[in-house]
Amino acid sequence: MAKCAIGEGAPNWELQKKMDKSKSLVYTRRRGYDITRNPHLNKGMAFTVEERLQLGIHGLLPPSVISQDVQVLRVLRNYEMTKDDFERYIFLMALQDRNEKLFYKVLTSDIERFMPIVYTPTVGLACQQYGLAFRRPRGLFITIHDRGHIATILKSWPETDIRAIVVTDGERILGLGDLGSYGMGIPVGKLALYTACVGVNPQQCLPVMLDVGTNNEELLKDPLYIGLRHKRMGGQAYDDLVEEFMQAVTERYGQNCLIQFEDFGNTNAFRLLNKYRNRYCTFNDDIQGTAAVAVAGLLSALRITKNKLSDHTLLFQGAGEAALGIAKLAVLAMEKEGTTRQQAACKIWMIDSKGLIVKGRANLTEEKLLFAHPHAEVKNLADAVKILKPTALIGAAAIGGAFTEQILKDMACLNKHPIIFALSNPTSKAECTAEQCYYLTEGQAIFASGSPFKPVTMPDGRVIYPGQGNNTYVFPGVGLGVIACGMRHIDETTFLIAAEALAEQVLDKHLAEGRLYPPLSTIQTVSSTMAVKIAEYAFKNGMASVYPEPEDKRSLINSLIYSTDYDDFVLDAYTWPEEASRIQTVKI
Repeated sequence: MAKCAIGEGAPNWELQKKMDKSKSLVYTRRRGYDITRNPHLNKGMAFTVEERLQLGIHGLLPPSVISQDVQVLRVLRNYEMTKDDFERYIFLMALQDRNEKLFYKVLTSDIERFMPIVYTPTVGLACQQYGLAFRRPRGLFITIHDRGHIATILKSWPETDIRAIVVTDGERILGLGDLGSYGMGIPVGKLALYTACVGVNPQQCLPVMLDVGTNNEELLKDPLYIGLRHKRMGGQAYDDLVEEFMQAVTERYGQNCLIQFEDFGNTNAFRLLNKYRNRYCTFNDDIQGTAAVAVAGLLSALRITKNKLSDHTLLFQGAGEAALGIAKLAVLAMEKEGTTRQQAACKIWMIDSKGLIVKGRANLTEEKLLFAHPHAEVKNLADAVKILKPTALIGAAAIGGAFTEQILKDMACLNKHPIIFALSNPTSKAECTAEQCYYLTEGQAIFASGSPFKPVTMPDGRVIYPGQGNNTYVFPGVGLGVIACGMRHIDETTFLIAAEALAEQVLDKHLAEGRLYPPLSTIQTVSSTMAVKIAEYAFKNGMASVYPEPEDKRSLINSLIYSTDYDDFVLDAYTWPEEASRIQTVKI
């Protein structure tokens, strides 16, 4: 596999030739100091003496040669000296800038420990302080003033074989609102998890920020702000920017390049998904990824409640991207049980900023109309719980503490096992904590959250492990499955398959502990299994472009998984036959 390192046709290139399943030989024309400053090639003090001599870096490193395991130990010792999570985030991002394979080796050594640092909840803090956190570019910043030149900007990125892009415009970062260009931390974090959780090659990933300005007055006044210093632009100019971006990406990287939309504002998120879902290989993680992980949690909960999803009444606090995405996928899941679409929709109620969404209410969006049912007005969540008597309460409005003590107690009175999902991120925006939920429902609630919570010890000594309904369980597996089989469009059923694949990997012992999802320590296995299921679905339904169809989908997926072990560097040296290499001489 030949890869240009700097621009198309550049003289610096790497050629990787597989030796076996765990090692590869790397031939490179790069030499000297440049090797130690390239995070894709740098091995630090793990370069052997032979490699140092061949690559012209002998003398640039201390004489000791150490293994990658020793380097991991050094990283962990330094990590333990950091004072807070933001400092830990900066430390890990600096490691990613220096030594890519070591960064992912550390991440995968204890994914439960490091995921909350490289992603939620710490990434929210990092985005808010991205002006301080920014060290070197890890993606492309494309502004609304670059219209007409996006194809040229894409050529600035050194890699030409891009399989996955995560793009944001920074308008709705987690539950924190408009962070403009500071939102770049989200695509960077998401793509790091593509690699850590399922093994997508990091050199085939590209984070992108579409900077159209920001309406955040504090950022506009912040001297450290790294984005455009004007109000957010919309309308035709915005649409033209996104359209040009989508076309330029597919022209450069191909129709199969996966484009994941992340943290766009509600209106644009739904509009762009509907506009592009049948034209490009794209999905919106806030709508569809969140939906899959939440529905997976509901499917797991059914093994406790011992009934069907269509037997439940779902009440949502919030009617934005996440809530509507979950609701629509829940309808699809109920339809699969044999319920009609209309009957399924009638099982779902939603509360937005104006109260319960009911039929006849003015100015309802098209997405909300499906869940607008005949009913008297209800102004708040507490009253809605008492009147509608839901079996499941799902929070996705980023209103911290929305599930009050009374609401949780009412849910426990109404149901033997109330389903309580506090999905908003970051932790400060969670509708309730795991401890509040378990204590106020006397341990009977089936709980999941968007951010991680520590295990809760009940008065009777029982320890309950809260389920974290993190999108990380879904988007890496979906991404690798889509990439592996070359899907050109991603339909809603893909996410139902992802939800089912995730729920199927929850064991009885996990449910007994309180978990609705497999432990994060198993996420690589969970994600690769999900990728296999998606590849099987794509080939079965004629949605895959890879030809011929591989008989063993598991082997297809495994062949694409990135190794965090160091490669061996060798010279592309060989000899000619003696006769051909004989020196010709002449007597003078």
